[in-house]
Amino acid sequence: FIREETMTDSAVAPSACTTIEEVGSTGVGALTIAFLVLGVSTIVFIARVGSATAQKRYYYCSIFICGFATMAYFAMLSGQGWTAIAGCRQFFYARYIDWAITTPLLILDLGLVAGQDFVTIAAVCGADILMIVAGYMGAVSVVTTVKWFWFLFGMAMFLPVVYSLARTFRETVITRKDPEMIELYGKIAWLTIIMWCFYPMVWLFSEGFASFSVSFEVVAYTIMDIISKCVFTFMIVSAHDALGSPTTAPTQSREYV
Repeated sequence: FIREETMTDSAVAPSACTTIEEVGSTGVGALTIAFLVLGVSTIVFIARVGSATAQKRYYYCSIFICGFATMAYFAMLSGQGWTAIAGCRQFFYARYIDWAITTPLLILDLGLVAGQDFVTIAAVCGADILMIVAGYMGAVSVVTTVKWFWFLFGMAMFLPVVYSLARTFRETVITRKDPEMIELYGKIAWLTIIMWCFYPMVWLFSEGFASFSVSFEVVAYTIMDIISKCVFTFMIVSAHDALGSPTTAPTQSREYV
């Protein structure tokens, strides 16, 4: 009985895999596109940050968001940043390193637009990082019950993040009584919330149930990453080029008074 149990455990362990389901040509194509799009976006932001004035903080956030993501996609494209997980499936842990860095920066961007205090921003970032770590631990778990414990814990951390973006940050930006800033925050916040809701769905059928192929998983995550990073950052930078800094106007008024 002990020998049979040992054989069962080793059958699902990554070390026992003779063949591994790896990303196919479609997935490689998606990784290539993401690397190019994120890389070009990073270069654009770097080129424009020199001429920015009050909007520099948004440019810097955009540079690091797209820059770190570019590095992660280059690693995945070049065959780095992955390992085999239970089910003999290729797992790109480089993606989680990317998310652990870039998603707090996205939250920081949203907090800056909303005018939220840094203590609240830090708290939301903390919950976000715990969510990413839980997703990683669930993905690499061999024991099924442990895997779903980590998933549920990650979702428990996801809920306060969504609540903060949809309610707390929004209430703060409304107090600024700037219709353009309220509209901007509404657009980027709901873009973020909607896109982030798709991530656990893909996780369920890829790292979770292993129903999706590795290539389909890669394509799905790539589309969401491009929208939640590139589209998001360009929306902020473009809007702030037009609106100017909401914090400089009161200072100038006090100088004239």
